[in-house]
Amino acid sequence: MESALAILVGFLVAVGAYLMMSPNLIRFLFGLTIISNAANLAIFASGRMTFGAPALVPEGAKAPVGVVANSLPQALILTAIVIGFGLLVFTLCLVLRAYAEFGTADSGGMRLAEPEEKMTPATLDPELR
Repeated sequence: MESALAILVGFLVAVGAYLMMSPNLIRFLFGLTIISNAANLAIFASGRMTFGAPALVPEGAKAPVGVVANSLPQALILTAIVIGFGLLVFTLCLVLRAYAEFGTADSGGMRLAEPEEKMTPATLDPELR
């Protein structure tokens, strides 16, 4: 089961990286979310996939009895989900603000600080200068 999850994590990271290389900010945002979910799945798989009971200690016992689930990866994933959601909302607000300001979601069209050069033979070949 862990090997199937490792393959799934690798596939999700590859898809997320592919989407993040796009100049479109919405695709970048989807890629970031997919990589975040892949990291959560990797943390979950690191806690071993066991069909155990919750890690509850009965009253009067010093340790849990029988096979129990590891609660640390679950707590880490819950924290990562909250942080990931906050990051998603923050970046979505930035993308919406950038779209409202520039009129495009393409990162290439948002270059106000870099003036466009005219395509002349002198700009294409430095030896002609």
